[in-house]
Amino acid sequence: QVQVVESGGGSVQAGGSLRLSCTASGFIESEHLIGWFRQAPGKEREGVACIYNRDDRTYYADSVKGRFTAFADSAKRTLSLQMDNLKPEDAGTYYCGARNGWYVGGCLSNDAMSYWGEGTLVTISS
Repeated sequence: QVQVVESGGGSVQAGGSLRLSCTASGFIESEHLIGWFRQAPGKEREGVACIYNRDDRTYYADSVKGRFTAFADSAKRTLSLQMDNLKPEDAGTYYCGARNGWYVGGCLSNDAMSYWGEGTLVTISS
């Protein structure tokens, strides 16, 4: 059973910054995915940033490119998300997800992750 633990989040004014961190443990395969997703009230969950442990790329949603930076530890079991220049539309509950193996639809897909953290709230005031 993969366990996912998140930290960070909070409240900030528009234009400010926050950092989230996620650690996943208990992977049973040599390949895995870790990613950050978010869900605003009344909206579907969407992928924000994710990694695949077998390559060096970080995948981002178009809406956060240039503002958010995700970086992983050497084992790619911890994924931190630095969020800069936050906008009101970035508010919501942020979830970290993880998966044993690869997902053919890509790691930003809503179906990519099998295990989830409890979520952390990000509030942005304008």
